[in-house]
Amino acid sequence: MNHIFYHENLKYQIYNPRMNAKLNFLVSVLILIVMLSNAKPVHVLSVKSPDGKITLQLENDAQIKWSVSYEGIAVIAPSKISLTLNDGEVLGSNAVISSCKTLAVNNTIVTPIYKKQSIINQYNELTINFKGDYGLILRAYNDGVAYRFFIKRPGGITIKNEEANFNFMNDHDALIPYVRDIRNNDIYMSAFEALYEHIKLSGFKKDTLAFTPVLVDLGNNRKAAIMEADLEDYPGMFLKRNNTAGLGFHGDFAHYPLKEKKGGFSDMNYVVTERAGYIAKTISTRNLPWRVALISADDKELANNDMVQKLASPCRISDISWIKPGKVAWDWWNDWNISKVEFKAGINTATYKYYADFASANKLQYIILDEGWSEQTDMMKIVPAINLQEIIDHAKQKNVDVILWASWYAIDQRMDEAFAKYSKMGVKGFKIDFLDRDDQKMVASCYKIAQKAAQYHLLIDFHGMYKPTGLQRTFPNIINFEGVKGMENEKWTTDDVPGYDVTLPFIRMLAGPLDYTPGAMRNAIKPDFRPSNSNPMSQGTRCHQLAMYVVFEAPLAMLADSPTAYMKEQECTDFISKIPTTFDETVVLDGKVGEHVAIARKKSDTWYVGAMTNWDAREINLDMSFLGSGIYEAELFRDGVNADKDATDYKREIIKLSSKDKLKIVLGNGGGWIARIYPVKN
Repeated sequence: MNHIFYHENLKYQIYNPRMNAKLNFLVSVLILIVMLSNAKPVHVLSVKSPDGKITLQLENDAQIKWSVSYEGIAVIAPSKISLTLNDGEVLGSNAVISSCKTLAVNNTIVTPIYKKQSIINQYNELTINFKGDYGLILRAYNDGVAYRFFIKRPGGITIKNEEANFNFMNDHDALIPYVRDIRNNDIYMSAFEALYEHIKLSGFKKDTLAFTPVLVDLGNNRKAAIMEADLEDYPGMFLKRNNTAGLGFHGDFAHYPLKEKKGGFSDMNYVVTERAGYIAKTISTRNLPWRVALISADDKELANNDMVQKLASPCRISDISWIKPGKVAWDWWNDWNISKVEFKAGINTATYKYYADFASANKLQYIILDEGWSEQTDMMKIVPAINLQEIIDHAKQKNVDVILWASWYAIDQRMDEAFAKYSKMGVKGFKIDFLDRDDQKMVASCYKIAQKAAQYHLLIDFHGMYKPTGLQRTFPNIINFEGVKGMENEKWTTDDVPGYDVTLPFIRMLAGPLDYTPGAMRNAIKPDFRPSNSNPMSQGTRCHQLAMYVVFEAPLAMLADSPTAYMKEQECTDFISKIPTTFDETVVLDGKVGEHVAIARKKSDTWYVGAMTNWDAREINLDMSFLGSGIYEAELFRDGVNADKDATDYKREIIKLSSKDKLKIVLGNGGGWIARIYPVKN
């Protein structure tokens, strides 16, 4: 017989609705003490969200299972969880509870480099200690749940494997990013870039990995996103089809790399040649990463979720005043293709001084020197065509700073020397590329880079990187991540990019910011698009590109096209330069996964609104009630009436608005809409 007790939103042993809450709690504690003293197993434990809608339940029988329900309807069916140690001990098998502790939290987390100034952190928590010096922490928020193992043992520990399952009762539809671009025949080496495939859970391809977040459609507008958070000194979680349960996912983890060699793209990073029989060697008093299930009743809730920020470890940098978000003039995507100049454009000093002049004239904070400024595998050897100090000094005179590209291999070889030298020269950050893994060694390296870079006041943009899991809160000098099939792929792909663009805010952006690198000034409708290296174009309209600067979260935002292209389109460039990269407030106005999205973000007293659609034209009604009192003026860019034939066609307008307005906007095929809304001064 299973007994359950209830205290506020925390359950354990016995429940009697006739008893008041205080007496209920006292009786339950007494029963708990008696049961523990008699060493009888406790079978059911649970914790509810503060609003009472979500229940996270734990069954402690021969094997621990977790499950989740929303308003009484199953979301996660009972799913086994455990840790297997190298000596064969299974933490979670025949577990005996030694103590439990409940906690209700409602506080505010300040988030200065984010899409809002602060977030509400409200949850109920149940901590379960098991005999054997380990346990589980269960948390229930109003927008999802999370659990994590913890260990409290002396010395070190080797974890052979972790069992993390996410089972479902029904054969739901899902959106899955499969691992496609496998490197060096190692399924765990990937750039973490993939379009989302629409599947039934039963259709998850056997022996294939997906990376998180993934999204499951529960029906009735409800969605569940599976992901992880606070990943540190531990491998990231991939997902495989759960062949045992049938419908759902099974966590899969890269084993520790034993041997590596130089290889990969242009032979400039490490590839794993042999992996160990375990996934992690680590300290044995620690918390493991959070396993997370987000739950939404409306797609708009997904596009404004803060779960990773809430679950991440707090900031470890005492003074973050030197961390400056901003926009970057980027060279690589446009192939250094500038014209009407008296020098040969390319990877040379004159070109980068020109980029700095362009950035200064358009109030951009940074330029970046992408690959080629140094030898590929030795970043201490600058190529003869580059006078780096001259570029840095010239840019500084124009109030522009410099970021350098480097492969992870090159950073790993000479990190201390490189960070010391280049920070002294005046470099403000690094874009680190080709990590291509999230095994324990790579995850640990990311934290080491973050900490070391912070010592030298250096920003880091992790490119060729696994999805973020909270490092951006712990070390806010980690100012952006790739882990997205962004604009660089549009140089070569004919995939459905606009559809992907309006899927990202509901899935990938749950994990954190994304280095999508928007800003194409050559825009194409579907039949006109073609791949090009030196004159790359984007799919969809000009306004679709402009809207990305609001819709996509990116504290460090690239301008992908060339100075020449932007100067030809100065009206658009001026508008891009006015858009901040961090915000004080975010409101999602409308959206449906894979179809369209409209987001409003506020900085100081000015609102920025961006809307995007897939290849389907549509009308959206925007409720402007988020505006404060008074009259506002909006500078807006909308798709032109001929954007269905010429994707560069747009119309700029100035209109008056108030919070009482319902604004109908028209989005063309692959279209967009963007506005800067500011109060009218009396």
